[in-house]
Amino acid sequence: MIVHLVHAHSEPDSFCAAMRDVVAGELTAGGAEVTVSDLYAMDFDPVSSAADFRERRRSDHLIYALEQRHGFETSTLSPDIQAEVGKILRADLLAFTFPVHWYSVPAILKGWIDRVFLSGPFYGGKRIYGAGGLAGKRAFVAMSMGARPHMFGPGSLHGELEFGMMRHFFQGTLGYVGLAVHQPFVAWHVPYVDADRRAGMLDELRQAVRDLDARPLLPMPDLTRYDETFAPLEG
Repeated sequence: MIVHLVHAHSEPDSFCAAMRDVVAGELTAGGAEVTVSDLYAMDFDPVSSAADFRERRRSDHLIYALEQRHGFETSTLSPDIQAEVGKILRADLLAFTFPVHWYSVPAILKGWIDRVFLSGPFYGGKRIYGAGGLAGKRAFVAMSMGARPHMFGPGSLHGELEFGMMRHFFQGTLGYVGLAVHQPFVAWHVPYVDADRRAGMLDELRQAVRDLDARPLLPMPDLTRYDETFAPLEG
């Protein structure tokens, strides 16, 4: 198995960095080939711009998604984007480690998604969810939070984690491009627990990675229930 892990935390000695090392280490120990994009260490530019394309289909006005298609087809994407796309297309599993920021991913990871999840090879038209460009690949997310578990779930203060506060990421990003998304691992209340509890959470993460093949998948829209305009079918 080939794995590409995307890590988004500014501090190399953070708990998130320890999660990154656990995920990469366990997968490697299990026989996987693992590559890592440490976005802060790479000084990855999260800002989409005309500089992302070395050749343009239209020079008068930037339509980003259309230029993504052209750049991929002509191999004229900027080198940093081209490198990340190659890692994704080669991988069987995409893994992510990051802290939750404001019900979302860190800005640098959001920018990576904006620039790297290309219109055309990853999604487009009816090529979404089970028909998306990355169908057949899987995703696993390990994320840290300051919150406690009782704050999330049906009837809780913040609503369900995967399909409430972060639906845009699990369904609207990972699932949208065709990835089969495993139930995420969440490290709760991280800034406020002691070293023993942090070590315990890392042990739980190790076991989650070892058992990844049996880890449940999040439900995604079933395209067979919709017509060609994505209106729901009767019956």
